[in-house]
Amino acid sequence: MFENALTMRNVSYGTKITYKTLVSAGLVALAVILPQLVHLALGQPGGVKWLPMYLPVLIGGCLLGAKWGLAVGALSPLVSFLITSAMGSPMPMAARLPFMMAELAVFALVSGLFTKKIADNGLWAFPAVILAQVTGRTVFLGLIAATQSMTDFTVPMIWSQIQTGVVGLLAQAIIVPVIIIGLRKLMVKDND
Repeated sequence: MFENALTMRNVSYGTKITYKTLVSAGLVALAVILPQLVHLALGQPGGVKWLPMYLPVLIGGCLLGAKWGLAVGALSPLVSFLITSAMGSPMPMAARLPFMMAELAVFALVSGLFTKKIADNGLWAFPAVILAQVTGRTVFLGLIAATQSMTDFTVPMIWSQIQTGVVGLLAQAIIVPVIIIGLRKLMVKDND
């Protein structure tokens, strides 16, 4: 969707890369800051319930497309881990990091596959987000099932966390498309 808006403005390739890099960096920063704010306000259970890192990642996929979204999805938990580790309280914890990187990369990749459809009709953001959520959570659970003999995580433990996070997923299934539709209207309006 963002690509389409830049193309309509006849923006050069180099400028497109600069804009996409800045938007991606902003979304990764938001994916680091939002969980911190939620954990400050609601504690660790608030993070499991509201899944604040997922929101900017889903926006990144819908807005930037599969490739750039994938980078936002994979980098968000890694950057968060590196920054919060330096502060003495890693989020996500090291054992969970590879699973979250895979899950959020899938979230952004799947939602990013819809970006051209979303550019044509913003309502496509709804199925994009829902399919991304289902696919990402399935990948996460599948990775846990495949590696539970080597990790401290079990399928029932993660399934319980997935159930707790349904509230956050439902909220994001509404909030993200509304944000994307609003951004689309701004981009299209500017092109008229």
